[in-house]
Amino acid sequence: MDHPENDAKYNGLAVNAGVNQPPSVNPYLKPRRRAPLPSASDLVEGILKGDVTRLAKAVTLVESVAPAHQAIAREVIEKCLPYSGKSRRIGITGVPGAGKSTSIDVFGLHVLKDGGKLAVLAIDPSSERSKGSILGDKTRMEKLAVHPSAFIRPSPSAGSLGGVARKTRETIVLCEAAGFDNIFVETVGVGQSETAVHSMVDFFLLIQVAGTGDELQGIKRGIMEMADGIVINKADGDNIDRAKLAQAQLRSALHLFPTPPSGWTPEVLTYSGYFELGIAEVWDMIDRYFKFVKENGYFERRRHEQARYWMYETIDSELRRRFYDDPERAGRIAVAERLVLSNRLSPFAAAQQLLDDLPAGN
Repeated sequence: MDHPENDAKYNGLAVNAGVNQPPSVNPYLKPRRRAPLPSASDLVEGILKGDVTRLAKAVTLVESVAPAHQAIAREVIEKCLPYSGKSRRIGITGVPGAGKSTSIDVFGLHVLKDGGKLAVLAIDPSSERSKGSILGDKTRMEKLAVHPSAFIRPSPSAGSLGGVARKTRETIVLCEAAGFDNIFVETVGVGQSETAVHSMVDFFLLIQVAGTGDELQGIKRGIMEMADGIVINKADGDNIDRAKLAQAQLRSALHLFPTPPSGWTPEVLTYSGYFELGIAEVWDMIDRYFKFVKENGYFERRRHEQARYWMYETIDSELRRRFYDDPERAGRIAVAERLVLSNRLSPFAAAQQLLDDLPAGN
């Protein structure tokens, strides 16, 4: 390639060296002091007054893994517990793309027409690689997000089994103490492990979509027998006939299952979340369910069963945390891991040795 700039006649040409790359961080930026942690009594006072800012701060502490945050969160939950239990807890799940977030938007507006307050706990899946979460469900609830009586809290699943964030149960307590009388829990939507949501809600709604070949997959997932109601979304336009066919198939499939402990026979309805068709019929079904289970006493029995279930779940998670957080045990775990990897000890024997080393008090 010819470079004319190297010719002798251009010897007098001066080439500037350019400027230095500016620093990526502002050198004049002064570090700001972090605000001190709010006290438990301050948070509880704000929550009981319905202050959503204090409520959001308390939920952040509940979801945190920092020991100092957990200590405050436990105190807040204990003080809020006497004011909880007065809401209708509704779990909403379905296959990805079924329109859960859009449906919650129209369901929520329908509920708020009669007054009251609504809290939506939207659980977003967390990446297995980066452990991050987009938390974008709120963007699809455009009308509900600006409603003064609605509180929407997206949270990462953080690898929690069951598609529900580990701290959602405690968040429900805080929302009830803040005066929210309707609580929606939107799950990740994978369908295979949604059992955790069933253990913290009063009504379990399964959203399906017609025409995808997935109408009866819920039978294999073990999720249909937990549903108190099944609704088929996107029943509009050319999809109405397919929705009616899926409705008939699901009704027939429900006859394969035994009667639920509540005595309620799950219903299958069609609706369109986008065009807001059939919303009132879906909510009438939910109203009938609550009236039915409160009259036969199942509502209270179910709440007691859930409290017992979450007590044992908390024991399991706390034992696991204490086992792995012990610095002395971490060294023994590392030694056992090397023995297992070198085939000098079986994984089962290594686990048993580590468990046998536990002090009697643990």
